[in-house]
Amino acid sequence: MSAVGFRRSGGHIYRPYCQGCSACIPVRVPVTQFSDKRKHRRTRKTNETLTVTKHSPQLTQEYFALYEKYISERHSDGDMYPASRDQFQSFLVDGRAESSFYEFRNSGQLLAVAVADELNDGLSAIYTFFDTDEQNRALGVFAVLWLIGEAQARNLDFLYLGYWIKQCQKMNYKMEYKPIELYVNNSWIGIDG
Repeated sequence: MSAVGFRRSGGHIYRPYCQGCSACIPVRVPVTQFSDKRKHRRTRKTNETLTVTKHSPQLTQEYFALYEKYISERHSDGDMYPASRDQFQSFLVDGRAESSFYEFRNSGQLLAVAVADELNDGLSAIYTFFDTDEQNRALGVFAVLWLIGEAQARNLDFLYLGYWIKQCQKMNYKMEYKPIELYVNNSWIGIDG
């Protein structure tokens, strides 16, 4: 269903439908065509000491502490604030068997978690939360780059990044990964670098 613009949140598969509005545009990166820009190479180099391990989705104190800090720092103006354990469980843990938590650690310290679904044709980035004190690492960018690399290593075609809204500043980062494809009028349209 990702191939036709749907998205998963917890146990729900959805595609926004608002009368008279088409602002939510599904986007994906064709990973075989992606190549790092200079800033991506710098981000990779900054984070080359991090270890990444795959885990089953679960609610742990360590995960929740990082998530709560992230929501408080980055989304205190939204409906995810304040973070709760029930919200974490229903949003990130409940859902699909093909979902994984990818932990990013430095010398054992948890710095980020990328939640992604494994699909037939790619990976779907559900959500990433990270230590906001580590701004110099650009952990959100690194998580996307790592997922692109993981999709490439698995010979998958795409990294699905969810919805992009042109007027939403918090979603602008998705346009940093080009070429990128937008799902418009029931077909994928490519935008090059």
